[in-house]
Amino acid sequence: MKYIIIGLGNFGASLAEKLTSMGNEVIGVDSNLDKVEAIKEKITHAISLDATDINAVTNLPLEDTDIVIVGIGEDKGANIMTTALMKQLKVKRLISRAVAPLQETVLEAMGVEEIIHPEEETAERWAKKLNLEGVVDSFEVTGDYSIVESEIPKKFDGKTLEEIGLKEDYNVIVLTTIKYMKGRNEIGAAKQVSDVQGVATRNTKLHYGDIMVLYGNNRDIKKLLKEVRKNS
Repeated sequence: MKYIIIGLGNFGASLAEKLTSMGNEVIGVDSNLDKVEAIKEKITHAISLDATDINAVTNLPLEDTDIVIVGIGEDKGANIMTTALMKQLKVKRLISRAVAPLQETVLEAMGVEEIIHPEEETAERWAKKLNLEGVVDSFEVTGDYSIVESEIPKKFDGKTLEEIGLKEDYNVIVLTTIKYMKGRNEIGAAKQVSDVQGVATRNTKLHYGDIMVLYGNNRDIKKLLKEVRKNS
């Protein structure tokens, strides 16, 4: 089997070495040259490049690769952008790593069916909260752009994304919506179960009490949420 592993931190490097030792062809990719140098003698090939740059990744043998694994951990934005690029390039099989619930939600909305969780969930789960009412969770994609999980206000209830016009009025995109339903865990205790609704379209209808996952410039998202709060 031929693998490309993007992200050579502790998890990615360990996985690359193990797969190589089992007789597989493994290409390791990382933007950090030191990490590439540290592993280049232990796997088939090691390459330093920016996996969020489409011009760079098209030089990789993606068509001949059986499995691409996005193992980027701490930089959630780079993980999302790299995964989206791999989806766009239609790799044969894509596995991506999630280290936060919101990140996993976005990956699911993008149609990533195989998500790995190398870390145990802990109280130190990474989460950046915007200082605005209605924000459930968020993380930065770049210094200026974020993905934000926000409650759908009453004023949007029953309306489609086309009717609301968030892209036109605020330059903010709704990636997906999430419904929370009552369920039970393995021992029968009540719990909330999230149901990701898939990639949003202009015909997606919003419902009060659900969650919308927003993407945009931090300035535009803050403006949108302030006006929603003011008019609610």
